[in-house]
Amino acid sequence: MLSWIKQFNIFCFLDSHHYELPPHRFNMVAGAGASASFTSLAQDFSAIDEFIQPGKWTFGHISYEQGAAWHGVNTIKKDPVAFPPFFFFRPEHVLVLENGVLLVESAEPDKIYEEILAMESTATPGSSIPMEPRLSHDAYLERIAAIKAHILRGDAYEVNFCQEFFAEDVEADPAELYKALSQLSPNPFSGFYRVNDQYLVCASPERFLFREGETLISQPMKGTSKRWDDPSADEASRKELFESAKDRSENVMVVDLVRNDLSRVCRAGSVEVEELFGIYSFPNVHQMVSTVKGRLETNVYFSHIIKASFPMGSMTGAPKKRVIEIIDRYEPVARGIFSGSIGYIDPQGNFDLNVVIRSMMYNAATGYLSYQVGSGITFYSQPEKEWEECLLKGMAIKKVLTGGQHS
Repeated sequence: MLSWIKQFNIFCFLDSHHYELPPHRFNMVAGAGASASFTSLAQDFSAIDEFIQPGKWTFGHISYEQGAAWHGVNTIKKDPVAFPPFFFFRPEHVLVLENGVLLVESAEPDKIYEEILAMESTATPGSSIPMEPRLSHDAYLERIAAIKAHILRGDAYEVNFCQEFFAEDVEADPAELYKALSQLSPNPFSGFYRVNDQYLVCASPERFLFREGETLISQPMKGTSKRWDDPSADEASRKELFESAKDRSENVMVVDLVRNDLSRVCRAGSVEVEELFGIYSFPNVHQMVSTVKGRLETNVYFSHIIKASFPMGSMTGAPKKRVIEIIDRYEPVARGIFSGSIGYIDPQGNFDLNVVIRSMMYNAATGYLSYQVGSGITFYSQPEKEWEECLLKGMAIKKVLTGGQHS
């Protein structure tokens, strides 16, 4: 399917890699080609509610800076990958895979199905792509110290601080990068996404928002520990994460922020924490995940829900507006689609949106390749350990880019 879909200038391929973390809907869903599009270059985001049509699929993304602007923070920093602040499209073709059955929704479904079957998987030989850090190790530590000073002054409780690794003048095959990353680090909210020259190669383990009928669910992720080949060491790492005061502190602060966000669009008294401090294991890391759910008010539309809750608390911190200001001051480059979201809205108006982390961003026109990693900074943070956590989160991407694993 990847070989077939990559021929389109616009597509969104979303893959759960057979995880069935609740709530679960599809193994894979994809939209290819655009019969109509909705983008920040021409339209105000509130008009998305008119663009979303009953009975039709919609796919797309929202970039971090769009959410920051909704909170009154308009950055002067540029996103070198240059995704638009938001972009949604109604696809010409939709593929849905569930329980081993592929459903093709298209004007010519039989033709599309035959084309997919006839596609041969080709592999481009991999080459090592060295990535440069936007911040040196010492500069990173200095910025963490400065952020901790804000926390000590009472400006914030927790700040998600991210750093970028990048390369220029790169010739890469994004489909092969996605195959390699998926093989090395399959995750439940992965995606391969293209808007003309801009590509996203995503291996995200985190869900942002899920809607089914009146139910709205958010699953913020805060807290990370390393996986080990040795079962006893792996279990010890898992247990250490569950008992970590620092990670619990981060997680509960984000849960409180998410509860507040959801309460803006959900019925009074309906927002509840369904699971607190759940530990979920992925190929390279253990993660602490909590689940917050509520029942939507009547006459609440997609734009209301997104504006009430985006950017997601796990990628900002608390209090959200002040933290977004601090992020803008200390992060040297715009996040763009990183820590934004991609996903779908189905014909019934239900949706599933991820958090764009553990991802590569690539501009095929300029050759600019980038990935970003971050961590939550609190009063308890040790700058060197935060640096190490960032390297751990970027480990799979680095292996793909430097290990020649492009087959």
